Amino acid sequence: METSKKIEYMKHLRILWLFGALLWVYVLQAQTININRVAFTNYLVRMYENAPFEGVRVVDNGTEGSGLISVVRIDPTKYGNNTSTMNRIASVKATSQVSRFFNGSQITDNLVIRINESDPATPNLVEVINERASGFVTDLEELTNFLDEKGLQVYIYYKSL
Repeated sequence: METSKKIEYMKHLRILWLFGALLWVYVLQAQTININRVAFTNYLVRMYENAPFEGVRVVDNGTEGSGLISVVRIDPTKYGNNTSTMNRIASVKATSQVSRFFNGSQITDNLVIRINESDPATPNLVEVINERASGFVTDLEELTNFLDEKGLQVYIYYKSL
């Protein structure tokens, strides 16, 4: 009788050990870092620091093929250093940039000349620019954000093509 209890105990111990080992492997796998993505992000940050730019560019990711990056710069002082507001504004701006890149936009430019009756020699020139864009962009992922040397918060978004 005692031997059967020992055997039963050993079976439970083996099952518990197997469960623990599987759980440990799962936790380790969940915490791995995509090294290629980190290297790509570091490359984009160095590229920006070398020659700052804003807008959309097509880049080659190397392992995943080509993709599209959208770089947005925001002045934190305009938004009271509110991270949540800046994140939302950056996301909307990046989506707008990528949408314009894919779908284009219509731009109208009007020059209005106003002549001042008291001084007709110096007309007042007003340029009115309107832009209309439409479209929808999905799968835009924020890779990173950081402060540049001018104190602007820089956001880099990525979309694989």
